[in-house]
Amino acid sequence: MSLAAIGFGVCLALAAQPQAAPTFVPAHAFTLAWTHSIEKVRWEEDYTVQAPGSRNSPPELLAGTARVRGSAAGMEPPDHAVLRDGWYEYQPNKNLPAKLQLMRSAYVPDFELCMNGTCRPMNDILPTDGDITLLYACEG
Repeated sequence: MSLAAIGFGVCLALAAQPQAAPTFVPAHAFTLAWTHSIEKVRWEEDYTVQAPGSRNSPPELLAGTARVRGSAAGMEPPDHAVLRDGWYEYQPNKNLPAKLQLMRSAYVPDFELCMNGTCRPMNDILPTDGDITLLYACEG
């Protein structure tokens, strides 16, 4: 049985509205993708949700492979990145914060959440307020 089937996935919440219930997305594995607002270069990061290690601990978000479609000012891939089919691929830092902070603006294309080969704008799941959206592993 998958983690999504037993109620684990990711939650999306607007940081400016801490009292609002988060939006739950059942997902064991997903890709967070976006296009840099100035350089117009695509960036993708793979994540998985790990079930809690004990009954009293929350699920965890784990970083997988990341890739960037080229190199540009402020977006240089790390030294250990490997160029593969036009993408610089690398393993990001494993020490993730408990909640990712995603800056979303109405003036640039939104982040995309990709699952099972299909990507959709995050705005389809949780409309932006033009500020920070929190993304974190959770139980639905």
